[in-house]
Amino acid sequence: MCHYCGCREIPLIKEFIAEHEAVTNAAGDALRALDAGDLPRARALVTQMTAVLLAHWKGEEDGLFAVMEQDPEYAAYIAALVAEHRELAAFLAGADLADPADAAALRRAVEELHHHIAKEEDGLFPASLTALTGDDWDLSIKAWRAAHPDGDLRPAG
Repeated sequence: MCHYCGCREIPLIKEFIAEHEAVTNAAGDALRALDAGDLPRARALVTQMTAVLLAHWKGEEDGLFAVMEQDPEYAAYIAALVAEHRELAAFLAGADLADPADAAALRRAVEELHHHIAKEEDGLFPASLTALTGDDWDLSIKAWRAAHPDGDLRPAG
């Protein structure tokens, strides 16, 4: 993960990264539960992971992504990220962890999710520091809040 540009100190980016961490923690725990044969726990963790992802994606896509995709320099990059969101959402919606093929697919999906997160944290988030105006940040924050009605952005620092 990049720690050089300072984007991690922006409250909105800090929230996105916290959600990434929550999702990857739940995903790792779900895989360990599968390894231990604890299917109910694995299912519960995937459900938890999915709920966090759905709110996270809504906040990203309606805010930061919507603003940044207006710039042709970022449009294709963001379109690919959104396609990855849709692919994972479709898989999670239909996955049967009792099916060995779906359990194996979950392992691959978690690995792909780590790559996806790196594209955001090491590429898109640092780029947002120079690409967004104050109004763009306001719109992005508003979208995150709409996707997280019970949450609030953490202060910087």
